[in-house]
Amino acid sequence: MQRSLLKALLASSALAATVGFAQAEPVFNRIASFPVASNLPADADPATVTSSEIITVSQDGNTLVYSDSPAGGIGMVDITDPKAPKAGGFINLSGEPTSVAIAGPDVLVGVNTSESFTNPSGRLAVIDVAEKKEIASCDLGGQPDSVAVSKDGQFAAVAIENERDEDLNDGALPQMPAGYVTIFNLKDGAPDCASMKKVELTGLSDIGGDDPEPEFVDFNSANEIVVTLQENNALAIIDAASGKVTNHFSAGTVDLQNIDTDDNGEIALTGSQEARKREPDAVQWIDDDRFITANEGDYEGGSRSFTVWDKDGTVLYESGPSFEYELVRAGHYPDKRSDAKGIEPEGLEVASFDGTTYAFVLSERGSAVGVYKIGEGDPEFTQLLPSGIAPEGAVAIPSRNLFVTANEEDLVEDGGARSHVMIYERAEGTPAYPTIVSVDQNGIPLGWGALSGLAGDPQDAAKLYSVSDSFYKNQPRIFTIDASSMPARITGAVTITENGEPMQKLDLEGVTPDGEGGFWLASEGNPEKEIPHRILHVNSDGAVQKVVDLPKELSDQSTRFGAEGITMAGDTLWIAIQREWKDDPKGEVKLLAYKPASKEWGAVRYPLDKAEKGWVGLSEITAHDGALYIIERDNQIGEAAKEKKLYKVSLDGLTPAPLSGDLPLVEKTEAHDFLPDLQAYNGFVVDKIEGFTFAADGTAYAVTDNDGVDDSSGETFFFKVNLGGSAM
Repeated sequence: MQRSLLKALLASSALAATVGFAQAEPVFNRIASFPVASNLPADADPATVTSSEIITVSQDGNTLVYSDSPAGGIGMVDITDPKAPKAGGFINLSGEPTSVAIAGPDVLVGVNTSESFTNPSGRLAVIDVAEKKEIASCDLGGQPDSVAVSKDGQFAAVAIENERDEDLNDGALPQMPAGYVTIFNLKDGAPDCASMKKVELTGLSDIGGDDPEPEFVDFNSANEIVVTLQENNALAIIDAASGKVTNHFSAGTVDLQNIDTDDNGEIALTGSQEARKREPDAVQWIDDDRFITANEGDYEGGSRSFTVWDKDGTVLYESGPSFEYELVRAGHYPDKRSDAKGIEPEGLEVASFDGTTYAFVLSERGSAVGVYKIGEGDPEFTQLLPSGIAPEGAVAIPSRNLFVTANEEDLVEDGGARSHVMIYERAEGTPAYPTIVSVDQNGIPLGWGALSGLAGDPQDAAKLYSVSDSFYKNQPRIFTIDASSMPARITGAVTITENGEPMQKLDLEGVTPDGEGGFWLASEGNPEKEIPHRILHVNSDGAVQKVVDLPKELSDQSTRFGAEGITMAGDTLWIAIQREWKDDPKGEVKLLAYKPASKEWGAVRYPLDKAEKGWVGLSEITAHDGALYIIERDNQIGEAAKEKKLYKVSLDGLTPAPLSGDLPLVEKTEAHDFLPDLQAYNGFVVDKIEGFTFAADGTAYAVTDNDGVDDSSGETFFFKVNLGGSAM
C-alpha cells in the first residue's frame, strides 16, 4: 500500500506540470449547466431553496432525474440536446427524497417520512418517467438512504440508514433503531413489495456493531451488493438472491502526512493525522471483484482519500492525499475544512467509455471532480473537472459520451449561486479547465486561492503577479505567474512580512510593480473589523518597506468597501475605491491618486453604471498606453449577472484634484465585456472578476476570485483578453 501511495504522489506531481497540454486521447469538458430552480412551478417563489443531490438517467439517455430534498420531490432535465438542457418538470413526493435509481421505464425513489430519529420510516416510490407520476410504493420500515438497481434489472436494494442524531451525546453510537438493507425483486422495473428481504447488519463492526448505519449500496454484474457502513467504518458484501452477507470487514485507517490540518487562514501542507478512519460514503464496483470507496468520513474519520478494494477486503490502492493535492494545485482546496476532513471525497461514478474505464471522484467541499483511468494497476489521474458547489451525485452516459454531476448547495438565501446540474462531454481536444495551476515545491503543491489583483512584470512578457485577499488572513501573498503555458502556472509566492512575521490585518486587492524589483500593494481595509485602508510598499521578498495609511479626510468618510486595485502611471499611484463612500454622490466613486515622492494625495470621481440588481462597483485598475483600464462589475452570480465590464479612462489631461475641493468627474468608454468570456466556460457566471493587466508585450489578461472555495464553486478563470471581442 505504501508503494502504491508513493507512486500516486509521484504521478500526481508529474501530471501537474503537463495537465491541459495537447493529449491524444479524448477528454471531458463541461458543455452546459442547468440551474435546478428552473424546475420550480411558475407560481412558486423564485427564491425557494432547491437542490440536486443524487442523479440518474432514463433508459434512452435523454432525461436526467435528480432528488431534491429541500423541495420534497424529484426534478427532471431534458438533455435531448445536452448543450441546451431544458426543464423537465418536478414531482412532489410528500417526503424527503434521498436517492434515485432507474429501473426500466421507471425511477425508484427512496423517500424519508420519519417523524423523528427514534421513529424512522420511509417508502420506495415508483415513478413512471414518461408519465411523470407516482404509480406504486413499498413500505421500507425505516429511513432510506441509497437506492441501487442491479445491472440485469432483477433486483433493487435500499440502504436503510436510520441515521443518528448528531446533537445527542455528540453523535456517539449506538442510537437505536439499527439500520439494515432491503432487497426487492423487480419485474419490468417495478418492485414486488411482498418480495422484500431485510438483511440485518448487526454484529459486523467493532464500532457501534449493534447500531449499523448503512450508507450506500451498489451492484456488480454477479448480483452482489457492496454496502458501506460509514459511521461503523466497515463494508459488507451481500448476495442479492439469498439476502445473505457473504463477507464483511473493517474499512481500516490511513496515516496521512503533509496535509493541512488547521482552519487558520492559510494553506500549510505540513500537518499529519495518524490512523485516520476512512469512514467511506459512496461505493462503486469497478468489476465483479473490485470496488472503490470515497472516504468522506463522518463521526470520527475522513481520510480525504479514495480506496480501491478487492471484495475479499484487501486494499489494492490507497490514494492518500494525492487527490487532495490535485485540488490544491488547481486552487480548489477548502481551508475552512482543514480541521475536519479536507476536501471530503463523497460521491463516485464508475463507467467505461470506448473500452476505457474511468472513476469519477467527487470532492464535496472542494467542488471538483477527479477523473481517473482504472485498469489492472493503480488508478491514473487524468484531469480535474470544475463542478458546482458541493457535488453530491453523478451519472455517466457512455452511449452519448456524457458525464453529469448534481451539485447540492443552493445559496439563494445568501444571494449566492443556485444548485446546478452540470453536463460534460467526452471528445477529442484539450481540457478547458483548470486555467491556472500551481507547481510543486519540494514535492508539495503550492497552495493558493482568492486571487484578487493582477499586474504584469515590466520586462518579462511571460511573467505576471497576483495577490490573495483576506480569506488567507495568516498568509498574505504575492504570487508569480508564468502566463506562457496553458494552463498558466503559479511558479512561486512570497509572503508579506513585517518584522519577519506575516503581516496581519491585510486585505490585499491590488498589486503593481514599483519599477525597482518591489511592489506597491492596495489593502482594502474594513473599519468594521478594525482593518485600516492603506497601501504598502514591499521589496521583492515581500518585506514591508513602507506603510501609507489614507489621510484622515478620506478614512473618516470610508466604508468597508475600499481599495480594489492599484497601478503606477508615471510618478503617480492610482487606487480604485470599490463603492461610494459617505461623501460621494450616489453612483460615483473615487479614484485616488498618490505621489510617493511628494506624499501628495488627490482624487477624481468615476461614474458607475446603474445596477439592475444588487450593486455595481470597481474591482481593478491598471495603467497602459496613456489610459487607466478599470473593471466595473455587479455582485450578481449566474443568470442574474449583467455587469462584468472593462472601461477605459484617458490619462490625457486627467489631473487629480486636492481632497479638500470639488473632485472632477472622469469620462469613460467601454473597452470590453467579460460576460461572454465567463459564459464560455459553460458553468454559471461567477461574480468576482477582480484582476486585469497588460503584460510587457501588451497582451491583456484577466482573472477571477474564487473566495477561497468558501460558499463558492472554487473555480478560477484566468484568460487572455481580446479587447476587440471575446478571448474565448
